[in-house]
Amino acid sequence: MKNVTDSFVSLGHWPSAGSWGFNTDILATNPINLSVVLGVLIYFGKGVLNDLLDNRKQRILSTIQNSEELRRGAIEQLERARALLRKVEIEADEYRMNGYSEIEREKVNLINAACDSLERLENYKNETLHFEQQRAINQVRQRIFQQALQGALGTLNSCLNSELHFRTISANIGILRAMEEITD
Repeated sequence: MKNVTDSFVSLGHWPSAGSWGFNTDILATNPINLSVVLGVLIYFGKGVLNDLLDNRKQRILSTIQNSEELRRGAIEQLERARALLRKVEIEADEYRMNGYSEIEREKVNLINAACDSLERLENYKNETLHFEQQRAINQVRQRIFQQALQGALGTLNSCLNSELHFRTISANIGILRAMEEITD
């Protein structure tokens, strides 16, 4: 403490300053100035500093509370979104499975319809072939009958004379009358 008082007392040793003057010794005056300034700042600035720190503390706490509320809201939204996603995935799986089963049913129906059409076409083809065979057989029979009839007529005409011809016609007419009497 002696140094502190000596720095004030040493003002009288300066020849140019007289009884009052400035102490230019930085090492001796600086701690005193700093202690005075700090003392004034602490005394007067304590309330302002406390208010600033309290305001800062309140803003930080309100920011933390808002962040917590936002985090909780985000977590709730995330859970709702996850639940909705699970629901949509379940519905998508159901639609997919229903779609697959519907596709399988349609596939089976198309295969059955194609088989039925093929069977009908096969039957139609077989009927057409049978019809054409019968028609060809009938045409061949008609030609053979016509040729045989022409051959028989030719043979008869060459072999028969008019009297033999007349007797054959009379015999056939007799057979027809006998058949007519039987049916009546």
